[in-house]
Amino acid sequence: MSFYNEFKDFAVRGNVLDMAIGVVIGGAFGQITTSLVNNVIMPPLGMMIGKIDFSNLFIALDGKDYASLKAAADAGAPVLSYGLFINTVINFLIIAFSVFIVIKQINRFRPKPAPEPEPRLCPFCRQPIADDATRCPHCTSEL
Repeated sequence: MSFYNEFKDFAVRGNVLDMAIGVVIGGAFGQITTSLVNNVIMPPLGMMIGKIDFSNLFIALDGKDYASLKAAADAGAPVLSYGLFINTVINFLIIAFSVFIVIKQINRFRPKPAPEPEPRLCPFCRQPIADDATRCPHCTSEL
């Protein structure tokens, strides 16, 4: 089989297409949660804490003071943008919680595996034996 045919067989398999669709939907979901965190959750949270804009929290590593993160970036200063990190962590937690809820619901609809049957026990030595056994392999009693 040629390389092209092998790749074609791999690419058109159902699981690969499902995965590709999942990646596209996941990317869109990531953008939605980023917007939710940056535009809906963080502004009220910043107001409650004391009118803090988390996206503008940073430490300039060159020791100088800058009015904003953009001003520090324009000056080429190395910065530690911990406010953006906080936004990213909250974004991650929302996505992780959403995936947890989806997986929990999917598992709810999966059929539960049938319980394994109780093993047959020898009436004399109480050791497990095969269902079709006529003699116990442990105590050699006739069954």
